[in-house]
Amino acid sequence: MWYHDTKIIKTPKPMTISDVLYPSAIFRDSSLLTSLGIKPYSETTPDSRYYHNGAYTVDTSGAEVVGTYAGTARDVDTLKAGMLEDANSAAASRHAAIDWYWARASKGGTAVPANIATYATALYSEHETIKTAIAACDTLAKIMAYEAKPHTETRKVDNGDGTYGPATTTSTVHINMCTHYSANPTDEVDPAFVSLVAD
Repeated sequence: MWYHDTKIIKTPKPMTISDVLYPSAIFRDSSLLTSLGIKPYSETTPDSRYYHNGAYTVDTSGAEVVGTYAGTARDVDTLKAGMLEDANSAAASRHAAIDWYWARASKGGTAVPANIATYATALYSEHETIKTAIAACDTLAKIMAYEAKPHTETRKVDNGDGTYGPATTTSTVHINMCTHYSANPTDEVDPAFVSLVAD
């Protein structure tokens, strides 16, 4: 995008400047644009998950014009309600994936495997922990931190032949704790995974 004479230009178009009509091709000529006072334009907006767009200001002093929307914080209780919906949905989908074990057992079939029963118990426990943590998020800063909590992940290097390691790499990942569960069925094993530790 570009900026000229208080106007934002979203796509190249013919321009009349000082009574001269210039074709849209001028937007491929940065030197000509500069001579005509047409500057590149960029816009900064707040994270829409947490803020509404507020007052708009524009800085034309540099080589690039920057438009900025101030952020107006969204309501904390409304955000927490959305977080709780996400947490409940994540828990429900995990339980739904294993409910068939109990349905089978109730009809006289194979008993629920011990590892699945343990997993279900862990899900209930983690879900309660998540709900408690969400309830404690009484400021926007706490909400933002909970939905993007930094962790250090360590993984084995892929050797390219179906094996991993022993060399490892680490990286920082930001995790939405509303939907993050450490419990997993024992049959869901990532051969490259070593650890995931909250920073």
